Amino acid sequence: MDGKPPELLMHLSMKEAAGGTHMSGGGSGANFSFGDLVLKMDCYSPKMVVSNGVWLGDNPMHFSFPLFLTQLLFISLTTRALAALLRPLRQPLVVAEILAGIVLGPTFMGRIFKTYTNIFFPDRSAYLLKTAANMGLLYFVFIVGLEIDTSILRHTGRKVLSVATAGIILPFFVTISITYTFRKHFLQQHTYNQAFYVYLGIALSITSFPVLARILLEIKLMDTEIGRIALSTAMIIEFLGWVLLAIGIAFTGSNETGSSPPPSHLIILAAIVFALFCLFAVRPAVGWFFSRIPEGEVMSDMDSGTILIGVMAAGLIADIIGLHSAFGAFVYGFVIRPTPHATALIGRVEEFVKDLLLPLVFFASGFRIDLLTIARPSHALVLIFIFLLSASVKIGVIILIAVYFGFPVLEGIALAFLLIEADTYAVILLLNILMTATVTPVVTAAYKRSRKHLGYKRRNLQCSRPDSELRMLACVHKSRNVPSIISLLDLSNPTKKSPIFIYALHLVELSGHASAMLIVDNACSSDSLPLTHAHSQHIINAFETYEQHAGGVSIQPITAVSPFSTMHEDVCSIAEDRHAAIIILPFHKLHTVDGGMEVIHPAIRTLNANVLKHAHCSVGVLVDRGLSSAAGVNRLHHLRHVVVLFFGGPDDREALAYAWRIAEHPAVALTLLRFVAEGEEAVDQDEEYVSEFRVKFVNDESVLYVEKVVNNSEETVEVIRELMEGDRPDLCVVGRRIGESKLTTGMDEWSECPELGPIGDLLASLDCGAGVAATSVLVVQQYVGESNLGDVVAEQEENSPTAAEGVQQYLSNHTASRGVGGPAGMGGWHGAV
Repeated sequence: MDGKPPELLMHLSMKEAAGGTHMSGGGSGANFSFGDLVLKMDCYSPKMVVSNGVWLGDNPMHFSFPLFLTQLLFISLTTRALAALLRPLRQPLVVAEILAGIVLGPTFMGRIFKTYTNIFFPDRSAYLLKTAANMGLLYFVFIVGLEIDTSILRHTGRKVLSVATAGIILPFFVTISITYTFRKHFLQQHTYNQAFYVYLGIALSITSFPVLARILLEIKLMDTEIGRIALSTAMIIEFLGWVLLAIGIAFTGSNETGSSPPPSHLIILAAIVFALFCLFAVRPAVGWFFSRIPEGEVMSDMDSGTILIGVMAAGLIADIIGLHSAFGAFVYGFVIRPTPHATALIGRVEEFVKDLLLPLVFFASGFRIDLLTIARPSHALVLIFIFLLSASVKIGVIILIAVYFGFPVLEGIALAFLLIEADTYAVILLLNILMTATVTPVVTAAYKRSRKHLGYKRRNLQCSRPDSELRMLACVHKSRNVPSIISLLDLSNPTKKSPIFIYALHLVELSGHASAMLIVDNACSSDSLPLTHAHSQHIINAFETYEQHAGGVSIQPITAVSPFSTMHEDVCSIAEDRHAAIIILPFHKLHTVDGGMEVIHPAIRTLNANVLKHAHCSVGVLVDRGLSSAAGVNRLHHLRHVVVLFFGGPDDREALAYAWRIAEHPAVALTLLRFVAEGEEAVDQDEEYVSEFRVKFVNDESVLYVEKVVNNSEETVEVIRELMEGDRPDLCVVGRRIGESKLTTGMDEWSECPELGPIGDLLASLDCGAGVAATSVLVVQQYVGESNLGDVVAEQEENSPTAAEGVQQYLSNHTASRGVGGPAGMGGWHGAV
């Protein structure tokens, strides 16, 4: 022991003299033998924190702070190296963190290098490492609780309670039964008492809340319905686990050492009282605290520190009443409303907690695994059998309950795999790592495939009746986007018979934030608005004013805070969760005073392209070239002119379906201009849908149908130019994708904005004078998926006033009496009806 510092030698000699025992070992610990009993004691000096450097003969590894820094360095480098290797397998970061613990622990490095553990991970350092890990866990669960939207959870309470109760009770009793059956085959005689069955049953039934939260954040499911249900269920399962543990110990009596069981009823009662105190005392107090900060100002360091001190206080109280400190931190964060000040607070601590402190939690789980301690392979096989059986029961019952509540089977599978996380010893923990490695690929594949099937079954305008409710997600980046969106909503003819429910989504960029923050602005309250955009109040007020004055409109403002790189995921997820039929996106350029267009933000163009690619509902891109101002002028004359350019295909039919609603507006004159290629036959679905539209409005003089026969793209462009220069419509609605057609051949080659399609790009870039500058463009894309719209067409034929073969005769009879004309000012356009 000559290499030890004097303080440590004195510490050991005092123990040796006092005990009068046989001592063996060196480094930072010693083994003391009392007959058959061997005690291992960790010896260190509390004064040895910072070394004086190698120049004065100090070994930095004998001092706690440089040793802690060395451990953090090893853990960080190993975790990132493993994460890079596992990235092609789509593994979450938590798997790399647990594997880093195995690599640096006794299973790998500890076996290869005999003195490695004593130098870099001695037992005396475990206290500091575990303390830092628990501090990271404390603030991580606080952040998770803060990001949960409690208003949405109210609608899923019954589902959560049902899944949580069945997800722990049934696997718990199955595990106890199977363990009791195999007790003589793999358990030591002194271990198979009643308490052991309770421990193992709970260990294999609970869901690891931190692991689940980490996975949900990484695969961007935290703000989806299935993510919220999974996280809430995991919280309840862990709470029920503590209840079962307390009740089980109370009923099984004292343990082997003769100590009394814990007061389970007091622990449960204290937990309930603590949660109620946070809800009815802490929540309003923190709300008042945030209200003191002026709107638009950044929260001071003193204010941030005060809220963060509350996290430690909540954790301390939970520990005192017999619960894990993380329970207190989560409840504390859960009851705080996700205000912009809370969002700013998350941005201050999130990266430090997630990147530095939280990995220590999962590293410690892997570090304590020593695979060579498994005495008999037969024991491990029985444990594997029990684990797989318990997991299968849990997966099966969760899928059944999910299907019972109306979830698709694939979403039920995703939810079940999210909730099979367990946390226990050696073999079970190793199996849990393998199970965790399967969670992300399975959940991602099942959830995305489920969304794919959900989307095409219910998410396009052509499949819905024009007089039914329209659910629309309208995206806004700046206050300048609002007037054109509101003008488009007004043109869409919202009435009590045909109402429109609008989710006004304010998209806010937050660089460096790992996960999206959703704020549902109930009653348009100002304290729910992000600090980064002071004009958010004006946006909410504009939509609120329109809702008050327009009939048949309901608006729910939502704020999504996320980086542009993942913003399209938030848009698509919100649209799916809210069952929106169409997403309206603003173009990445805005109309200027001189008639030109200026770019708002280059990333908006990429965002629009990603939404068009991934959305499972229809999408419309609105190019504003003075729609709001033109609409305001035309209101004085009670007339607005909308033109639909129809070439054929699903997107054009979707554009016509949207125009169907517009045509019902009493102050709108609509022209359907159909381009027909000479010598080509029309597609049956196009012909039938256009015919039904004409039948519907055959007696409406404000609706004009025109056909133009063209031979090539040059003639197409000329017809469009003539229309724009002559009639000067306020809005032009067109489908995005035309398909292979000689009418648009070559137009893609010189297209500046492919996300608008060839016709939309032409309309957005056409420069033919002041009239064109006042013509806005709505480019529509229909989500078809794998669906067959034949059923929809059949329904339309059944509801038509005439049979399909009599449509032309029906139209001819009605149009002959009033001619081909239309409203005044639309002369010069003649076509076959």
